[in-house]
Amino acid sequence: MAFKIAKEITPQKIAAQLKKGETLIMLDVRELDEWAEGHIEGAKHIPLGLLLERQHELDPARETIVICRSGNRSGMACELLSEKGFNVVNMTGGLNAWTDELVRD
Repeated sequence: MAFKIAKEITPQKIAAQLKKGETLIMLDVRELDEWAEGHIEGAKHIPLGLLLERQHELDPARETIVICRSGNRSGMACELLSEKGFNVVNMTGGLNAWTDELVRD
């Protein structure tokens, strides 16, 4: 079986789409303490370790942008989810490369 490379999107492109008022499905797979420090408004939080047991909370038919701190965990999450038939896109560089506002709960 050929390894399927996940689609990728830059943080800048996501920020631009959100500024235009586009509705994006975003999944943040960082740990709870990282999430609390700040996240992209509108993102859903499911830590990577809980992803498979909570995958039913995601819509496989809708494109989901997966986010973490650096792009590594989101890459793993994209692999896991694409194997289950989800339409996922990895945000390259993660929140380390995010220059827009973050919200705190």
